[in-house]
Amino acid sequence: MDFIVSWFQSFLSVIKTFEIKDVIDIVCVTFIIYALIKFVKDTKAVQLLKGAAILIGIYFVSSFLNLTMFSAILRTFMEFGVLILIIIFQPEIRNVLEKIGRSKISRYFGFSNQDEAEKLYEETKRCVNAVVSISKNFSKKKVGALIVFERQTKLGDIINTGTIVDAEASVPLLGNMFFNKAPLHDGAVIIRNGRVYAAGCILPLTRRNQDVDVNLGTRHRAAIGMSEDSDAVVVVVSEETGGISVAYKGRLRLMDDSDELYRRLEKLVIPEYTRAKNDFVDYIPIFSSIRKDKKGTNGKEKKEKDS
Repeated sequence: MDFIVSWFQSFLSVIKTFEIKDVIDIVCVTFIIYALIKFVKDTKAVQLLKGAAILIGIYFVSSFLNLTMFSAILRTFMEFGVLILIIIFQPEIRNVLEKIGRSKISRYFGFSNQDEAEKLYEETKRCVNAVVSISKNFSKKKVGALIVFERQTKLGDIINTGTIVDAEASVPLLGNMFFNKAPLHDGAVIIRNGRVYAAGCILPLTRRNQDVDVNLGTRHRAAIGMSEDSDAVVVVVSEETGGISVAYKGRLRLMDDSDELYRRLEKLVIPEYTRAKNDFVDYIPIFSSIRKDKKGTNGKEKKEKDS
């Protein structure tokens, strides 16, 4: 009983010294622990941590048995453990940092004037119209195509695998790029800020092969892979069936027609705030103020849920 009373008094004395900063400190540490647990749960880190635990156990056993050389090797290995973990988890760490950079909080750090914002809006809208038109033509003629809309995640590594173009988007330009005898037809086109920025680019294939339909070819797997590694929106036209699909956030959605394709790209690519209250449209968060284009909106338009 005395122990309980003593413990309770000690607890009260600690509580009395609590300040707001201590509460904030505890909340931050709790969030970090939660994020680490979620990170471990959602990745291959579980198996790696099991392996690390086994090595630590072996180290203690070897120390207990006085295995000097073996213990020294394991101790040296564990001294570089943090660096080894950073190297092993490089893709996962990169994805986490990109998600933080793409968060809504980061959108409030963009600055530009109204004219630049409107110019971006108009160029992106013209580009979307060109992509929809050429995709419709490719679908009829069964011409394969792979078009990537760069959004917040910069695709410099992907662009370096192709050829810089940096031209205004148009139907003739995109048509020539994917012509089967053109030098750049066998790769992806990267759209940056409403312009055709690069062509003939090589995209990473999806790592979730077990979750992908076996009937999908390399072009569709590359589209899914690109959307897994970034927040890009990828339009892919099938050479076999002529079907038009959009890959976003690791999911591939087949479009019923060009109208659905336009609505999908309008929602994900064209930068604008809202069409109606509580109907937030995900936009390219480069500029902090973008005037709503009244001519390009339709209050009766069907709302789509992000896949």
